[in-house]
Amino acid sequence: MVLSIDEDNLTHGILGLVMALVEIIRDALRLQAFRRMEGGSLTEGECERLGRVLTDLDAAIEKIKEEQGITESVQSVREGLDSLVDDLLDKFLNPERWAKGAEKL
Repeated sequence: MVLSIDEDNLTHGILGLVMALVEIIRDALRLQAFRRMEGGSLTEGECERLGRVLTDLDAAIEKIKEEQGITESVQSVREGLDSLVDDLLDKFLNPERWAKGAEKL
Protein backbone atom coordinates (compact mmCIF):
# COMPACT_ATOMS: atom_id res chain seq x y z
CA MET A 1 0.00 0.00 0.00
CA VAL A 2 1.37 3.41 -1.01
CA LEU A 3 0.40 6.58 0.79
CA SER A 4 -0.25 9.40 -1.65
CA ILE A 5 -0.08 12.94 -0.30
CA ASP A 6 -1.06 15.93 -2.38
CA GLU A 7 1.64 18.52 -1.62
CA ASP A 8 -0.61 21.49 -2.44
CA ASN A 9 -3.36 20.32 -0.08
CA LEU A 10 -0.81 19.62 2.65
CA THR A 11 0.76 23.06 2.22
CA HIS A 12 -2.63 24.80 2.29
CA GLY A 13 -3.63 22.78 5.34
CA ILE A 14 -0.47 23.67 7.24
CA LEU A 15 -0.65 27.33 6.22
CA GLY A 16 -4.33 27.39 7.16
CA LEU A 17 -3.54 26.00 10.60
CA VAL A 18 -0.66 28.42 11.15
CA MET A 19 -2.73 31.42 10.09
CA ALA A 20 -5.64 30.29 12.27
CA LEU A 21 -3.26 30.18 15.23
CA VAL A 22 -1.93 33.63 14.31
CA GLU A 23 -5.53 34.92 14.23
CA ILE A 24 -6.22 33.41 17.64
CA ILE A 25 -3.12 35.09 19.06
CA ARG A 26 -4.16 38.36 17.42
CA ASP A 27 -7.61 38.07 18.99
CA ALA A 28 -6.05 37.49 22.41
CA LEU A 29 -3.77 40.50 21.91
CA ARG A 30 -6.73 42.64 20.88
CA LEU A 31 -8.72 41.56 23.94
CA GLN A 32 -5.79 42.36 26.23
CA ALA A 33 -5.30 45.72 24.52
CA PHE A 34 -8.97 46.63 25.03
CA ARG A 35 -8.76 45.66 28.69
CA ARG A 36 -5.70 47.83 29.17
CA MET A 37 -7.35 50.74 27.34
CA GLU A 38 -10.53 50.47 29.40
CA GLY A 39 -8.49 50.07 32.57
CA GLY A 40 -6.73 53.34 31.93
CA SER A 41 -3.22 51.88 32.03
CA LEU A 42 -2.33 53.28 28.57
CA THR A 43 -1.81 56.86 27.52
CA GLU A 44 -3.81 58.31 24.65
CA GLY A 45 -0.74 58.06 22.41
CA GLU A 46 -0.21 54.42 23.35
CA CYS A 47 -3.86 53.66 22.58
CA GLU A 48 -3.55 55.27 19.15
CA ARG A 49 -0.32 53.43 18.40
CA LEU A 50 -1.79 50.13 19.55
CA GLY A 51 -4.85 50.69 17.37
CA ARG A 52 -2.65 51.31 14.32
CA VAL A 53 -0.55 48.21 15.01
CA LEU A 54 -3.62 46.02 15.36
CA THR A 55 -5.07 47.44 12.14
CA ASP A 56 -1.78 46.79 10.33
CA LEU A 57 -1.71 43.26 11.71
CA ASP A 58 -5.25 42.63 10.46
CA ALA A 59 -4.28 43.87 7.00
CA ALA A 60 -1.13 41.73 6.92
CA ILE A 61 -3.05 38.60 7.93
CA GLU A 62 -5.72 39.20 5.30
CA LYS A 63 -3.08 39.86 2.63
CA ILE A 64 -1.26 36.60 3.41
CA LYS A 65 -4.49 34.61 3.35
CA GLU A 66 -5.50 36.10 0.00
CA GLU A 67 -2.06 35.71 -1.58
CA GLN A 68 -1.82 32.09 -0.49
CA GLY A 69 -5.45 31.26 -1.32
CA ILE A 70 -6.09 29.92 2.17
CA THR A 71 -8.96 32.11 3.37
CA GLU A 72 -11.41 29.18 3.38
CA SER A 73 -8.87 26.83 5.00
CA VAL A 74 -8.29 29.30 7.82
CA GLN A 75 -12.02 29.78 8.32
CA SER A 76 -12.55 26.02 8.44
CA VAL A 77 -9.78 25.54 10.99
CA ARG A 78 -11.11 28.43 13.10
CA GLU A 79 -14.62 26.96 13.08
CA GLY A 80 -13.28 23.57 14.16
CA LEU A 81 -11.16 25.11 16.93
CA ASP A 82 -14.01 27.36 18.07
CA SER A 83 -16.30 24.33 18.30
CA LEU A 84 -13.70 22.40 20.28
CA VAL A 85 -13.18 25.30 22.70
CA ASP A 86 -16.95 25.74 23.10
CA ASP A 87 -17.31 22.05 24.00
CA LEU A 88 -14.44 22.21 26.48
CA LEU A 89 -15.83 25.33 28.13
CA ASP A 90 -19.27 23.76 28.31
CA LYS A 91 -17.80 20.67 29.99
CA PHE A 92 -15.93 22.87 32.44
CA LEU A 93 -18.91 25.10 33.22
CA ASN A 94 -21.55 22.33 33.23
CA PRO A 95 -19.84 19.22 34.62
CA GLU A 96 -23.07 17.68 35.90
CA ARG A 97 -24.59 17.54 32.41
CA TRP A 98 -21.48 15.90 30.98
CA ALA A 99 -21.24 13.45 33.89
CA LYS A 100 -24.81 12.30 33.18
CA GLY A 101 -23.92 11.83 29.50
CA ALA A 102 -20.83 9.81 30.40
CA GLU A 103 -22.86 7.53 32.71
CA LYS A 104 -25.12 6.59 29.80
CA LEU A 105 -22.11 5.31 27.83
